[in-house]
Amino acid sequence: MSYGKIGIIGAMKEEIALFLEHMEQVETTEKARIQFLEGLLHNQRIVLCKSGVGKVNAAVTTQILIDTYGVDSIIFTGVAGAVHPDLNVGDIVISSELMQHDMDVTALGFPRGTIPYEEVSLFVSDERLKQAALDASNELFPGQVQVGRVLSGDQFIASRDTVAKLYSELQGTCTEMEGAAVAQVCAMNSIPQVVIRSMSDKADGSAEVNFAQFTLQASENSYRIVDHMLKHL
Repeated sequence: MSYGKIGIIGAMKEEIALFLEHMEQVETTEKARIQFLEGLLHNQRIVLCKSGVGKVNAAVTTQILIDTYGVDSIIFTGVAGAVHPDLNVGDIVISSELMQHDMDVTALGFPRGTIPYEEVSLFVSDERLKQAALDASNELFPGQVQVGRVLSGDQFIASRDTVAKLYSELQGTCTEMEGAAVAQVCAMNSIPQVVIRSMSDKADGSAEVNFAQFTLQASENSYRIVDHMLKHL
């Protein structure tokens, strides 16, 4: 199974640091103030980049990966806040689909999360990439993996009430700030994608305390999954 040239995105430096440590034949270029690192990881051609936080940064990065670097598929990796009540810090979520939870035009009669006048608002992840991520996750973190809906918004969630609504109203599994933007750009360009997130916090009142403490470990978990995927192509 081949994924062609793979774009790997993390929002923060911690989320891409381990990839860079293990890449070979790295060439660095810059566009739109984003560094793109082309090279090999387990003999797989990848383009690694740090998008920056938030949906706009993620969307710009994704389009550049497609237009300038000609990637054939995209993996977004990093940390997220748990929404599903069964998830704990360190658990893994693999995207089955992605939605923008802060897209809210309910005042005009659109359901929350619906992008007005667009045919699609729920972006489905590629089946092959999803299965490869699930196989790797189950081998490395048995009993700690869920496949589910990833919710994205330009908000750091730190409220139990908000978490409860994201779960009950939007059927979210976890929440973060980039994945649905990546997925929408991929859909617009017919590029397969999957988002792999390790839980750094419970996205509740303890988020500020947990986030800094567990981000490095969660980033390592996400790296190990993608690394395993590339090893077993």
